[in-house]
Amino acid sequence: MTETSAAAGSPPTPPSDRRAGGRPGTRAAGLRAFAARGGLRAWFSTLMLLTLVVIFTIATPRFLSLGNAQVVLEQSVVLAVAAFGATMVIIGGSIDLSVGSTVGLTAVVTAMAVNDLGVALGVLVAVALGAAVGLLNGAVFSFGRIPSFIVTLGTLTALRGVVLGITAGSPVVIKPREFVDSLNARTFGISHSVLVAVVVGAAAYVLLERLAFGREVKALGAAERVARLSGVRVDRAKLLVFVVAGLLAGVAGVLLAARSRVGDPTQGIGLELQVIAAVVIGGTPLTGGIGRMWGTAVGAVTIGVLSNGLNILGVEAYWQDIITGLVLVLAVFLTIDRHKIGVIK
Repeated sequence: MTETSAAAGSPPTPPSDRRAGGRPGTRAAGLRAFAARGGLRAWFSTLMLLTLVVIFTIATPRFLSLGNAQVVLEQSVVLAVAAFGATMVIIGGSIDLSVGSTVGLTAVVTAMAVNDLGVALGVLVAVALGAAVGLLNGAVFSFGRIPSFIVTLGTLTALRGVVLGITAGSPVVIKPREFVDSLNARTFGISHSVLVAVVVGAAAYVLLERLAFGREVKALGAAERVARLSGVRVDRAKLLVFVVAGLLAGVAGVLLAARSRVGDPTQGIGLELQVIAAVVIGGTPLTGGIGRMWGTAVGAVTIGVLSNGLNILGVEAYWQDIITGLVLVLAVFLTIDRHKIGVIK
């Protein structure tokens, strides 16, 4: 009687749970655990990367080789380093449209500075210039109370004019061979530029995940008003985020100059789209508040694989732009946090 009464008084097991091997709540618990780990947002970049590798491996035997893998990594370096800085900006709830122009400007200045001032001082000047551009963006944005979209859109255009002005529209050839060789050389088959990107990514990870600054940036992107009431120095955090992004764009410009062996006024044009795509594909939503550096790294490599595979297949450049744009829209669709947006417009 006791067992019968208990059975009669207990709620029936949902059909879905009975189908999941007879364990009530197993499927629901698994879905909750998947969502707690970030769900599709956290794994989207990895799934897309693996999918592209499989597709291109089947499509052409030239894709899956050690030499091509080295090329993909080396081609992804500039994008990854610039995207690490943009990740912090987007996690903080802002946007930086000037990253491509900053990379282009610092690449040209790198070429000029290493020719005139030497390698070490030339690199330092270029990276400092990138940080100065970030400081300008951050100051106008945080203290001028102007949306980051507008500020960096203006900077994008202005920096393009500066690049054309200082180069007169002509490329600047890099003369010191030691500068080019030091970053393009390989150790154990790995390019030094790739090693620089790994170090930069590790430093960005520590800054975002292990230091108080990273927690402030996440709080800022999640809810700025709450962060301010919690004691976060909001204006200072906004300023520093853009300084870091500018500094890393400067490093990316140095790497770009070394890879191309020239400072060209057309360098960096359109890079901002690829940077945003790498960040979003990596699982950082444009609504801010959350994000991971390793995801951005995978996102950058994913774009590198996409571009490399399409080039091997002989796909026209305009189709590559179309495909990249569609991938960006898909990534935003799958990763955006709609609960943070009152009206989609």
